[in-house]
Amino acid sequence: MMPPGVLDVLGICRLALRALLPIDCISCARPLRMDPVPYVCDVCWNLITPISGPRCSRCDQPFASNAANTWSPTHRCQPCLERPPAYDRAWTLYPYIPPLQDAICALKYRHAFGLARPLAALMIRALPEQLEVDLIVPVPLHPSRLRAREFNQSLLMADRLGKYLMRPISTTALVRTVATEPQTSLTRQERLRNLRRAFTVRHAESFDGRRVLLVDDVFTTGTTLNECAKILRSAGAASVSALTLARTMDSRLVPDRLLAEHGARRFTSPRS
Repeated sequence: MMPPGVLDVLGICRLALRALLPIDCISCARPLRMDPVPYVCDVCWNLITPISGPRCSRCDQPFASNAANTWSPTHRCQPCLERPPAYDRAWTLYPYIPPLQDAICALKYRHAFGLARPLAALMIRALPEQLEVDLIVPVPLHPSRLRAREFNQSLLMADRLGKYLMRPISTTALVRTVATEPQTSLTRQERLRNLRRAFTVRHAESFDGRRVLLVDDVFTTGTTLNECAKILRSAGAASVSALTLARTMDSRLVPDRLLAEHGARRFTSPRS
């Protein structure tokens, strides 16, 4: 951690720079002043809170009622009971709503690289206590997508996570071999077809007998994580878990407090 004096100097420099080159918060459009997080004001950043309440013990899908886990703490959602995913456990940390949604989109689509560090810090701040891992694997991009975007946002967060957990990161053993269409506009069945045989493993021995943690930015239907987990299982991984910074949410499951704070802003809901 930097000494207080250094932080004061950095804050003054940031304020002077923003006086010369005004920047507005990407979420609420307020002018940024001494706000320590790039592109996002302190007011918006402090609105970002982890998902709370009862959730599926397999995929982490929030339940609508606290009664869901009252008598069965390991209760699973209906989709996980009907079609158990290939991963052993998924953790999704924050709701994918503004201002976090704005920050993730700015990093991915507007090259706001300064947000990579604070977004990774959000992930580390909400890590589950029961996380046990030998190897961290960011969900890969196809080379054509990587050339167009110039970076993999999941790798940026996984890199910070690996340093925090003191665990190695594998960046080349799991690869994406098919340049699929973006998942965001597809239904569940289309996602399944879209990702079929989209991933493969190089050097399977790097996964043999190891507890692997997949890292991605957003959990929508879990299709991408599930396909990656299948491949890692076939390569000999002892277990596969998944960690995502955010999760798309049905607005019915978003706490009333968040709905009130964001007013009429639209919430992203998962497709069926």
